[in-house]
Amino acid sequence: MTTIAFNDQEAMNQLVSEDFGEWSNSFVVDQQLINDFADLSGDHQWIHVDEERAKKEGPFGCTIAHGFLVLACMSRFEHSENILEKISGFKFMTNYGSNKLRFLDPVPVNSQVHSRNRVKSVEVSDRGTKITMEQNVHVVGNERPSLIYELILMMF
Repeated sequence: MTTIAFNDQEAMNQLVSEDFGEWSNSFVVDQQLINDFADLSGDHQWIHVDEERAKKEGPFGCTIAHGFLVLACMSRFEHSENILEKISGFKFMTNYGSNKLRFLDPVPVNSQVHSRNRVKSVEVSDRGTKITMEQNVHVVGNERPSLIYELILMMF
């Protein structure tokens, strides 16, 4: 496989695309995962953890996953084509932050979710290379994403 030098702006620009890559693997967001996240985060809002109340009073007829749970699971998604594997020459990479995070649609309990992503922009500078990735998480079968996230990575 031919790789692109992380500090070559012209070559790195080839990774930028309006099109999203293929769908990742999927996994099920079950009640145990939601409850474990509630315990970890301290967010025990009834719409996430009280199955009976959510069924009777909630707008979705069941519990839903925390938005930040869905975000925290981003590293569970594996893509057949890992864009970052095409880049060479950097010593390490860090999570620099994010530009945008939106929770557009709920993830009902026992939903299967998957993701796809694209490189939105690349900026090469003397300090390193900044890559902005747009990642969308969908409940399998839903056209509208549940989560849109712009992750910024720095390569040094």
